[in-house]
Amino acid sequence: MKNDLTQLAGDLKDKLVAYRRDFHRYPETGWTEFRTSSQIATILNELGYTVRIGADIIHQDSMMGVPPLEELDIHMQRAIEEGGDPDLVNRMAGGLTGVVADMKCGPGPIFALRFDIDAVDICEAEDEAHFPFRENFHSLHSDAMHSCGHDGHAAVGLALAEILCHYKDQIAGTVRLIFQPAEEGVRGAKAMVDAGVLEGVEYILGMHLGFLSRTKGQLICGTEKFLATTKFDIRFTGRPSHAGGSPEEGANALLAASSAAVNLHAITRHSKGASRITVGKLEAGLGRNVIPPNALMKVETRGESSEVDQFMFESAKRVIAGAATMYGVEYELSLMGGTGSGSSSRAAVERLAAAAEKIEYFENDLQVDIATMSGSEDFAHMMSVVQNQGGEGTYCVVGTELAAGHHDFYFDFDESCLVPAVELLASTVIETLS
Repeated sequence: MKNDLTQLAGDLKDKLVAYRRDFHRYPETGWTEFRTSSQIATILNELGYTVRIGADIIHQDSMMGVPPLEELDIHMQRAIEEGGDPDLVNRMAGGLTGVVADMKCGPGPIFALRFDIDAVDICEAEDEAHFPFRENFHSLHSDAMHSCGHDGHAAVGLALAEILCHYKDQIAGTVRLIFQPAEEGVRGAKAMVDAGVLEGVEYILGMHLGFLSRTKGQLICGTEKFLATTKFDIRFTGRPSHAGGSPEEGANALLAASSAAVNLHAITRHSKGASRITVGKLEAGLGRNVIPPNALMKVETRGESSEVDQFMFESAKRVIAGAATMYGVEYELSLMGGTGSGSSSRAAVERLAAAAEKIEYFENDLQVDIATMSGSEDFAHMMSVVQNQGGEGTYCVVGTELAAGHHDFYFDFDESCLVPAVELLASTVIETLS
């Protein structure tokens, strides 16, 4: 099998690069991935997969941080103008993006693989030092860029889908490919889980290119201690008044928000693990002579475990309520994202490591069994759900050289990692379900 699989993966190199560069040119951020999802669904349909989109895979009430409908409509129209299938795009109205595709190969377990597809809200560098610009596949959208490698992830998922078609007769069970929207801001996994996309799944595998490893040939087979996180916005609403003539008639939302911001960072730590809290943005006020009637604060908590994160979030809510009461203003809290903590299953790590030993790209002396994740990832929720229903999963990192760090204007990765990534995932699936 190895020689055939290596050849098949190698033969897909040009197609892999073409997929990646196409997605890179047309980046779409969370819940606006209409063109991306349309392209993916079309290809998977042509390969013979059973494809689901829209309300079949996204639980609308569980969506967090969704752009306004008028903004979504603009993105839908743009997606169609840029080659998206109008019928498919319209079925995703309301931000119901993403794709789930099944290849059913008789009785057996369900093996799911998750590929995130969204871009980041930054403007890509446009100069000759930046390879995508030099090769003319840089972002055509001034407000978005694939600066986290999700364009590569989506390409790997499509190439994997094609390869696995050649092994359908050797597989017992179902391969489920999950192309997830809105991973940035950890918003998309819960809506997909709540729609039932992980029901019956016994194995789940997630992958990232370059994160935690900028070393070509390295493989991190598993990760642990994902930070659980809760992301939320607070809108304080007070009363305006003349700052000089009648200040007592106002209710100062700016001071309420400022007091909350300072005291949020004074929340006590937790004995059961590391914690974080960040007020990342605060906007308030109308003018220098008006008591500020409005304030917007963007906040996130994190914890080494879901328990620690929940402690931070509940404490934050008390601080915010207290600040609002102290200054006589109202407030509204809106959840914008969140995911739990998690760690890879040992059995899944070992299975992936065994597959990597047969692939020339991965160097044994660079291999890492499990690395500590210093951030948050939406996949942690999916992995924990599968583990809690008796299954197993892991999140691996394929090492590759980067031009700049993730979420940087100059981010780019070495495309030579794409073929071995496909071979690694294909080998793991085939060996597990054969």
